[in-house]
Amino acid sequence: MSSRLTDLIDRLSRRHSLEVDEYAELVEGVDARVAAYAAEQAVAARKRVYGTAVFTRGLIEVSNHCKNDCRYCGIRRSNRLCERYRLTPEVVQACVEKGYELGFRTFVLQGGEDPWFTDERLCGIVGAIKTSYPDCAVTLSMGERSRQSYRRLHEAGADRYLLRHETATPEHYALLHPPEMRLETRLQCLRDLRETGYAVGVGFMVGSPFQTPAHVAADLKFIEEYQPEMCGIGPFVPHHATPFASSAAGTVELTCFLLSLIRLIKPNVLLPATTALGTIDPYGREKGILAGANVVMPNLSPAGARRAYELYDNKVSAGDEAVECRNQLDARMRAIGYELVVDRGDPR
Repeated sequence: MSSRLTDLIDRLSRRHSLEVDEYAELVEGVDARVAAYAAEQAVAARKRVYGTAVFTRGLIEVSNHCKNDCRYCGIRRSNRLCERYRLTPEVVQACVEKGYELGFRTFVLQGGEDPWFTDERLCGIVGAIKTSYPDCAVTLSMGERSRQSYRRLHEAGADRYLLRHETATPEHYALLHPPEMRLETRLQCLRDLRETGYAVGVGFMVGSPFQTPAHVAADLKFIEEYQPEMCGIGPFVPHHATPFASSAAGTVELTCFLLSLIRLIKPNVLLPATTALGTIDPYGREKGILAGANVVMPNLSPAGARRAYELYDNKVSAGDEAVECRNQLDARMRAIGYELVVDRGDPR
């Protein structure tokens, strides 16, 4: 094991900060033993803040309509083979009701950038959830909106907002997105969300096309400086109907190492073991938890929506990912020394 890399990990654990070139050095030089050492430090950090609790988020995929044409995404505008759908407010409320009975206390409404979801409609959905279940948190993941829109949704009761930055490097961002989308717009949205009062989540794909260690280092430095309450990272998984269909997927190993580094950057961050991890490895979510993650997001969407909300190929849409198997997911967490808890899972 490289003493230089373990020294960097020790310093990150103490100071929660490194230089960009030091992050790049870790990403370039990581091996299995260095990753195991980082995971050991990360698990200790998360247990000091959250113990062995694993927080659940009930994911509701409200729409796979999207006005954007991101080059990596299966619900991109130009994918004519995508079977489009929208959940009605009544169906969303029924999903929440079912999830509440099963112990969920945070609900994540996620969708493409669908203009049908105006402020009025989305505020109505959020308000109905908060009226029926005032002890629950509502998280939105509905893309780039105006500052006024974010304010209205927050006033309606939305507590948190997930908006992955995807990459902190403008040139890399341009390779992944259509010309009309700009990193500066995404970063302005993140500033607006923070100033509006949300708990904010950022994140990026690990192993996305054209990604280099320098890009990942810039992402880690951005996370360090922005200090998000939540951070969602997962391996890039290609989709057959995108320009990146033949690109290689990201790896579980690098994703888990980066989860460990993010935990050391911000020990109280809410850090999911994502669906994408469970897609490329049947034990991916367990590996994520053992690397320092503390959140899982079982899918509360109706079965048809789970199948149609296909951001990438072979997405987990049954088994543990189905809400009907929440007890099995709890058993899997207990088997590695953790437990699902009935809790909003607010940042501490």
